[in-house]
Amino acid sequence: MKLLTVLSGTLLGSLLWPAVSWAQESGGDHSGWVSVLPPLVAIALALALKRVIPAIFLGVWVGAWAASNQAIDGTQGVAGAWHGLLDAFQVYILKALADEDHAAIILFSLMVGGMVGIISRNGGMQGIVNRIVRWADSARHACIATVGMGIAIFFDDYANTLVVGNTMRSVTDRMRVSREKLAYLVDSTAAPIAALALVTTWIGTEVGLIGDAIADIPGITDPAYILFLKTIPYSFYPLLALFFVMLIAAGRRDFGPMHAAELKARNRAADTDVPKPAVTGEEIITAKRNRPHRAINAVVPVAVLIVSVVVGLWVTGEGDTLRDRIGSSDSYKALMWASLLSVLTATLLTLSQRILDLEQIIDAWFRGLKSMLYAMIILVLAWALGQTTKDLGTAQFLVSTLGDNLAGGLLPTLVFLLAAGTAFATGSSWGTMGILMPLVIPLSWAVLQQDGTIPAADLPLLYATISGVLAGAVWGDHCSPISDTTILSSMASGCDHIEHVRTQLPYALTVGLISIVFGTLAVMLHVPWWLSLTLGALALLALYRFLGKPVPA
Repeated sequence: MKLLTVLSGTLLGSLLWPAVSWAQESGGDHSGWVSVLPPLVAIALALALKRVIPAIFLGVWVGAWAASNQAIDGTQGVAGAWHGLLDAFQVYILKALADEDHAAIILFSLMVGGMVGIISRNGGMQGIVNRIVRWADSARHACIATVGMGIAIFFDDYANTLVVGNTMRSVTDRMRVSREKLAYLVDSTAAPIAALALVTTWIGTEVGLIGDAIADIPGITDPAYILFLKTIPYSFYPLLALFFVMLIAAGRRDFGPMHAAELKARNRAADTDVPKPAVTGEEIITAKRNRPHRAINAVVPVAVLIVSVVVGLWVTGEGDTLRDRIGSSDSYKALMWASLLSVLTATLLTLSQRILDLEQIIDAWFRGLKSMLYAMIILVLAWALGQTTKDLGTAQFLVSTLGDNLAGGLLPTLVFLLAAGTAFATGSSWGTMGILMPLVIPLSWAVLQQDGTIPAADLPLLYATISGVLAGAVWGDHCSPISDTTILSSMASGCDHIEHVRTQLPYALTVGLISIVFGTLAVMLHVPWWLSLTLGALALLALYRFLGKPVPA
């Protein structure tokens, strides 16, 4: 083992020594090209090895090594690699785990998993399956129901992902819909709808970033929220992603790796012959025998979860209107309250009907909680990797590299691509918006004024540029295997994480390219937003018909 450590450190040092040396010499607010090395290492190894934990950990290791002040040269490569290894665990993983907001997400996820374990064991989930199957009597209806639930839970992407994925998994399994398809349906409704809806946990962050960015721009007189509303029609990727996921759910066609996954699911020998996913460590929890399967035992805890989130957002917010309160709320606190109340509700319902005793309830809760542990490890590693990219200035490097190319009518497209690349490399749409929005809005205003396109007729260029940060962040987030929402979608759907990324990527790339051709580039030609969206939707429909292959009902 010691020899293996030395050899691996030597090999890693010989490969990365030039880049790390450059990082130490580059100075400034970023580390040069080496700043993109940690996410690239993690992404490449995850896709090549199909093992996400060692891939992300190696990315954190490389990032910690590059961000440290340890001297690196040809003879001290092993020492530098060893120092980076220790920092990866003691500094970055510890910091990711100790962050209060991160801990809130972990606790919420674990409690939701525990609640699902209880309602699975007490027969409530089976009761829902029995009722939904009466309508969702086909794979198509099950997929439509999944998308419908995803749009209904619009107020928070985390709650959306975890509730819809865990609730619909049994239904889609029974209808022989692949876990990959379920993960795509969940992932492609959660962030887009949360980013666009008028009252969500995203809105406070988005409006706050826009408000700070326009505070020193005298030419922009609209309040931040009004300016945000004006950018929604130009959020081409989220809008077209929602259209495309509805098309995929309602149609009977798929293409790329998703088609192969669907064929494999349809040809299962039995409804229960579902492969165990690597990402969640999922344990199948079946309803207790000789007990009634009442849907209310699952509906009520899930309803308590949803209502409690909304009430929690209202209570923790400030202002006189629902919009103001939700926008200024503490979403993490609301999520934790809701998860606790849902577990207590499931427990009381089960005890009151004498379906399970307290010991059996705790066992079911713990079994449900255990199913989330594997994904929580991945999530913590992804956060740690994101911190290394912050320390290395990955986003700042991307902005400085592409900043000189931001000009005139191409501005919305270039900003969209910049945000997508940043989100893909860092795995965080929120982080991308927080870093780029304060930089892009003043820069875009200055460039557009210099080009003579501001104000008056070409304000759509400004709207499309602002929305390009949000839309590009969501696009890059959908494509990135180290994104927290992508990981949560895999976890909640019980899908192997790498398979989720591999099957979703062709769909996300298709929508992204259409968003550029018929969206951001069309704005440069003064095409109205409604016509751009119409043409983009028609193009997606044509590609779907051309590329999609039928899947048996």
